[in-house]
Amino acid sequence: MDEEARRLLWRCRRGMKELDVLLERYVRLRLARASSDERRTFERLLELPDPVLARCLLGQAAPPEPGMGPLAAVITAADNGCEFPEL
Repeated sequence: MDEEARRLLWRCRRGMKELDVLLERYVRLRLARASSDERRTFERLLELPDPVLARCLLGQAAPPEPGMGPLAAVITAADNGCEFPEL
């Protein structure tokens, strides 16, 4: 895991177990092959407040930025037992 991935993994520790599990799984299993655009979008997702991020990843609301929607779908797809789809 590169330095950036370790930094992002640390930022995934949100204090909300559901978010921690989803985000850490994404970093450990997908981030290494993510494009630079996908990594930047992930960083923007991590900037969202926990309640907003939780609603986005748990399917209760659309992400505030349109470009975040596909990544949110990728993160939640893996939680539903699917492989991480490509963006």
